[in-house]
Amino acid sequence: MTNQEFDILLNSRIEKIKSVLQSKAKEYAKTDRLHNFKIAAEINKQTPERALWGMFMKHFVSVKDLVDDLETIPILPNEKVIDEKIGDAINYLILLEALFIERLKKATSKSYKI
Repeated sequence: MTNQEFDILLNSRIEKIKSVLQSKAKEYAKTDRLHNFKIAAEINKQTPERALWGMFMKHFVSVKDLVDDLETIPILPNEKVIDEKIGDAINYLILLEALFIERLKKATSKSYKI
């Protein structure tokens, strides 16, 4: 992959991340994008980070399966599948980062700059 092709891939992924996370915010959480993880945590008596981690594992396993399938299935996944699986995993890691930052802000009572 050339540097130019990689830059195109990177810019495309960044735009997809923004689009998906913004549209999902409207769908799932009107005021707090981390709401579902906090409620899941309450229900399961765990931290929001642990609740998200459990949900993330589904996406991680999907990506792992893509990698594993390269060795056992002679047909490559199509770009749509790759895009969806990689995108989901990246988005969950961004949401996990948000939970960490929120917890850090509360613990230090200071604004955290990224």
